[in-house]
Amino acid sequence: MSANLIPILWEATLQTMYMVAISAVLGTLGGLPLGVFLATSQRGELLSAPWINKVLGLVVNAARSVPFIILVVAIIPFTRMIVGTSIGTNAAIVPLTLAAVPFIARLVENAIREVEAGLIEAARAMGATPMQIVRKVLIPEALPGITLGLTLAAVSLIGYSAMVGAVGGQGLGDLGIRYGYQRFMPEVMLAVVVILIVMVQLVQSLGEWIAARVDRRAARNRGH
Repeated sequence: MSANLIPILWEATLQTMYMVAISAVLGTLGGLPLGVFLATSQRGELLSAPWINKVLGLVVNAARSVPFIILVVAIIPFTRMIVGTSIGTNAAIVPLTLAAVPFIARLVENAIREVEAGLIEAARAMGATPMQIVRKVLIPEALPGITLGLTLAAVSLIGYSAMVGAVGGQGLGDLGIRYGYQRFMPEVMLAVVVILIVMVQLVQSLGEWIAARVDRRAARNRGH
């Protein structure tokens, strides 16, 4: 590979990291509270609001069922309205975030539903309010699962960020298409694939390490 391509490859890597990091943060800010609400708002639960739960559940399912590449194209007018353009890294963050929110919401919901019901009942017996139970019992107990869920979301976003290269986004996907495919430079395509694999491995390893560190259940078992 030409030495001239190394700075281009480095810039594309930074663009991908930027897109993934920002969309992961924004997706978490939207998906985390949504997931908590979905997990606690069915009939008879802490924040019982069954009709709102049902409507939000339908919206989340609908959003998750749309293939990402179609979502990118379908919301181009919305993307232009938000960032003023439909191409580039900032534009790519919009569909990446919209794809991340419902995905993270379901992962968070599943993690919270795995918390033992006995802990909730014990907190209720001690007079804790629903919001106190959410903040001090559900989220701390579900934190390992939430962390692994966010790790999975970040890995998925890395893959999605490569897809936006096909529709005007920048980053490694765009570089792979423009140089590796259109200019018949397989060494560039190979470099892009290797970098993406390394990024996924690093994110996965970091997420698993954090999940192990915040696992209260493992700490309690060690204490026994």
